[in-house]
Amino acid sequence: MGPQQDVFAEDGARARQALVTEIARTGVLSDPAWRAAFEDVPRHLFVPYYFVAGTGGYERLWREDPDPARRERWLRGAYRDIPLATRVRDGQLISSSSQPSLMAEMLDALDVRDGQRVLEIGAGTGYNAALLCHRLGEERVTTVDLDPEITESARAHCAAAGYRPAVHTGDGARGCPERAPFDRIIATCTLPSVPPVWLRQCSRGALILAPLSTGLILLRVRDADHAEGRFLPGPAYFVALRGATPPAPRSRPSGLPRRAAQNDLFAFLLELTAGSLDPHEALSLWQRERRPRRERYGVTVSGGRQWAWLDDPEGPYVWPLGTLQPDWR
Repeated sequence: MGPQQDVFAEDGARARQALVTEIARTGVLSDPAWRAAFEDVPRHLFVPYYFVAGTGGYERLWREDPDPARRERWLRGAYRDIPLATRVRDGQLISSSSQPSLMAEMLDALDVRDGQRVLEIGAGTGYNAALLCHRLGEERVTTVDLDPEITESARAHCAAAGYRPAVHTGDGARGCPERAPFDRIIATCTLPSVPPVWLRQCSRGALILAPLSTGLILLRVRDADHAEGRFLPGPAYFVALRGATPPAPRSRPSGLPRRAAQNDLFAFLLELTAGSLDPHEALSLWQRERRPRRERYGVTVSGGRQWAWLDDPEGPYVWPLGTLQPDWR
């Protein structure tokens, strides 16, 4: 079944082309296949409503608003290069549509090839899965989310745009064994650590891309028991994986220089070493190593253990990473 009738198709296509041009200026979307996906897949079909934060809480914008000016505002917002809050529960953001330029960066880093099979952890609106379907074919794309309302709407949004990936409701930390093996796994939610079970659902040489701390880790899978890789250069902020047990919230360290406390790269190191390094020890390391950028850090998953490191997985700076739930193994 093809896409349903879309009264916003023409205006959406113009807005989409402007968005793609804007993203391309940042240096991503150099791959013609990904550029075509972003040009063809209508983001507005995946966000029939979303929420905009305001002084009095969240304001809802939606495509069926009786006010033409507000409908126009909804459509313009759907094609801004910003994340969109799509589900809010008790004032808490639980699902969003990621910033398109960040999605493009992640999909480019995923380095997919024709014929490969991809598992997405965190279905969200279904937009990312639709982009993958455009690139690889819907039979090679699987997306998983814990919330049945999210998977139901992601499935409906994809169908409205003409795509039918496999959409599964379940704990993304367990992957999707019935659809394995996968050549690529991409997570669109922040993890406290990498579930080792994902490695066992990957083919040899597969890539895993996931938000960790405030960065994106790209792991190469050697076998079912070992994966290793470095962080991408840029920051990344995502909703946490539901069902995971996150680290205890870290209170704002006292006694640190304001300049360091407000530095994004230092905050990344603090998050990565939570529970392993005292904040003042982390500051000494950060200054001694000349304020290392994210790409100097990496992660190793091996033998039932995993650790983060600076420069060398066997070097002097290594830290145990996260706490895994037993049923993730």
